[in-house]
Amino acid sequence: MKIKLDENLPQALAAILSTLGHDVDTVLQEGLQGRQDPVIWESVQREARFFITQDLDFSDRRQFAPGTHHGILVLRLREPGRKALLQKLRMVFETEAVHEWAGCFIVVTDHKIRVRRTA
Repeated sequence: MKIKLDENLPQALAAILSTLGHDVDTVLQEGLQGRQDPVIWESVQREARFFITQDLDFSDRRQFAPGTHHGILVLRLREPGRKALLQKLRMVFETEAVHEWAGCFIVVTDHKIRVRRTA
């Protein structure tokens, strides 16, 4: 899976996901840190990448309806420290059928994963 990580995620996550076989790029690697969300979103879509973020600006399911993009995962942990983020996303990518999430809108919380697919 081609993935782009937002700047609000630990950079160590890129190495973890790469080890699991994914093609990972980050907002920081691309020099887009601090840029407006539309600029980042355009880059994600132009590169046909699955986007992972904690940014609530990307949590509007109407604006980011399933099937209108290459996939987005919004991570919402109660205590989103570096260690918790790394552990949760490693577990998700090791145990879930993430290869089926292209074009989906996903919200991952401490206790569940909600996957919205095209109608």
